[in-house]
Amino acid sequence: MQFGLQGERVAERWLKSRGWTVLQRRYRSGHRDIDLIAQRDELVAFVEVKARTGAGFGDPVEAVNWKKRNELVRSAFTWIDRHGRPGEVYRFDVIGVLVAGDQVRVRHVENAFLIQGRA
Repeated sequence: MQFGLQGERVAERWLKSRGWTVLQRRYRSGHRDIDLIAQRDELVAFVEVKARTGAGFGDPVEAVNWKKRNELVRSAFTWIDRHGRPGEVYRFDVIGVLVAGDQVRVRHVENAFLIQGRA
């Protein structure tokens, strides 16, 4: 849990350094959550962050399976219904944070998956 929060902080700093504003951290909708909701201009990204301490279990980005994607979509629709504004464009991003010793690598996959209609 603590390592996951550390990964989210790394991802948040990474996004902010590239001009994003973080609107919300750890948005909860029932038992589901979205790690970060970030905005740049009219684009709102729902961001799932995966952190790993090594590549032994593969790239962290690959850990976002269909079930997690479905949960993200459902939570995003709830957020949009409550906070969305006309003119905003939405997408789903995944940020992988790989920590190996004192090296930290961040991989940001924009438009990691598409919405297949309202969940």
